Amino acid sequence: MKTTTLLLTAMVGLALPSHAEVRVWKNTEGKEISAEMTGLQGDKVLLKLPNGKVLPYPLAQLSAADQAFAKSQPASAPSAAALTKGMNQGKLELQSATQLTFGPGGVLFIGDSRAAAIIALATGDTSPGSAREVKVEGIDQKLAALLGTSVDQVQIQDVVVNPISKNIYLSVLRGKGPQAATVLAKVDGKGDIAPVPLDNALFSRAELADAPTDGRQRQESITDIAYFQDQVLVAGLSNEEFASSFRAIPFPFQKVEKGAGIEIYHGAHGKFETRSPVRTFLPFSIGGQPSLLAAYTCTPLVQIPIKDLSPGAKVRGKTIAELGNRNRPLDMILYEKDGKQFVLMANSARGIMKISTENLEHAADITEKTGIAGQPYETIKALEGVDQLDAFDTAQALTLRRVGSGLNLETVGLP
Repeated sequence: MKTTTLLLTAMVGLALPSHAEVRVWKNTEGKEISAEMTGLQGDKVLLKLPNGKVLPYPLAQLSAADQAFAKSQPASAPSAAALTKGMNQGKLELQSATQLTFGPGGVLFIGDSRAAAIIALATGDTSPGSAREVKVEGIDQKLAALLGTSVDQVQIQDVVVNPISKNIYLSVLRGKGPQAATVLAKVDGKGDIAPVPLDNALFSRAELADAPTDGRQRQESITDIAYFQDQVLVAGLSNEEFASSFRAIPFPFQKVEKGAGIEIYHGAHGKFETRSPVRTFLPFSIGGQPSLLAAYTCTPLVQIPIKDLSPGAKVRGKTIAELGNRNRPLDMILYEKDGKQFVLMANSARGIMKISTENLEHAADITEKTGIAGQPYETIKALEGVDQLDAFDTAQALTLRRVGSGLNLETVGLP
């Protein structure tokens, strides 16, 4: 899973990691300045200017979007020792790697759906990288050559950007069927591709307590993951009555509780559903409340408050849009442009959708059978053939795109 998220946390005098990005800040009068956020001090944000001077700037004088961004930063920069607490050194064996997402400090979280487990891998990839354009043509062919096989034996399952180094990580299947091997690969700033070594890795794992045990349902025990407020959020299926579930697993991993069962109203089907898994989701603040925006097959878009995700709870999500049937949502990212916030969602059959988050908290709850309805969206026709999507920097998204019979890995400007 690939996300740009807003982490809503109350903070006083926090210190941010040294790899914070330079971004354009706008005040309430529309004036802009390029600076790096180094922390919060009471009701002021600390902005490091290009000349090195740190300017304490009143939060209330920033645009609403920039206030939200400043308040979204982590409460502290966890130390390497804290992040690797409980990890073991040794050979990491993966049954699958269907979902990837990064947490702080270069920790890569891997959703191993076959094993019904989340793995935290300390990559050590923490040297800051710079923004750049990416274009790796024929990434599937290059992976096949790296793995010593033909291109028809290679399947890219997920793609994610390390927000610190800007290196790109891919989970790849070599071969087909139950005997297919899972490989992690990395594309660096020069475009060079190499396998991620796992023979002497530093990692920990969290086993999902209530995962399904049979066939296809087991494969969907993990359908998407995201790191949010010191937790790994996991969407997928469980073996409970409400099979569709969300789990919030504290990190570093300790005890793993049962997930919360999720019920939604599917407007296209005209009924409540509890067994369809979330396909992709984003955690961010909606109307000041940390929430999930989740998309399902046939494209209902659902809002779920994170505070409701207690172990074993049965939660009804609020369906705020029906975006079209015969479609499977693939990926979502959150970004800002011109002082406004948007969601960009890739789909199997309905292209790239751009959805404004403005007034999302006031969206009506869909409770009757309907066609396309609810929160409006725009289809970005210039972005065709996108199978994977992640935020690359404040101006670009990373895409895995079908071009002819092959796949390209490339950045595109945020629309």
